[in-house]
Amino acid sequence: MSKQHKQWYEELFENYGKHYDQECFTQGTLGECDFIEQESAHNKQLRILDIGCGTGRHVIELTKRGYTNVMGVDLSGSQIVRAKEKAAAEQLDIDFRVADARNLRFNSEFDLIIMLCEGGFPLMETDEMNFEILRNARDALAEGGKLIFTTLNGLYPIFNSVQEFMNEQKEEGNASLDKLKFDLMTFRVIYKHFNNLFSE
Repeated sequence: MSKQHKQWYEELFENYGKHYDQECFTQGTLGECDFIEQESAHNKQLRILDIGCGTGRHVIELTKRGYTNVMGVDLSGSQIVRAKEKAAAEQLDIDFRVADARNLRFNSEFDLIIMLCEGGFPLMETDEMNFEILRNARDALAEGGKLIFTTLNGLYPIFNSVQEFMNEQKEEGNASLDKLKFDLMTFRVIYKHFNNLFSE
């Protein structure tokens, strides 16, 4: 039997568990959990599901703050293994499961669902897959429940491409500018030359 080909997002996180928590985007956990608590009115009885929980940073922090009915699911087995290791080190009993967000089968079981730092959304190849994740999250919410999620900025790839191009031009000597900067808000190249500020 042939081995099934893994998608890029499955391969990316396969051996990423121990390095994941060192990434800059994971450093805002405390503030993100503060926001979650504000949005949930500090109700420790809420049933919380973290879709795309990674190494469990939000679920673990919420459990440490007294939330006892929490679950984390992630497509990556290695991320879940790391999450369980971290929870065990803190002597926390947390329900972590390997699960595909496109195939969740919960029915009105949670009061709050979180999908933060692109935790499974919108990493999929098609809009249909992303919609399936949202539908499953909706189905998993109890009446009056709340979904909190983040998504990628559609302009960010453009920003990176322009920034990379400008850096290449400077390195190759094709730009005689002292400093180049691409402003994502205005979509303008800002440069400083002869101590004056111009924009194009």
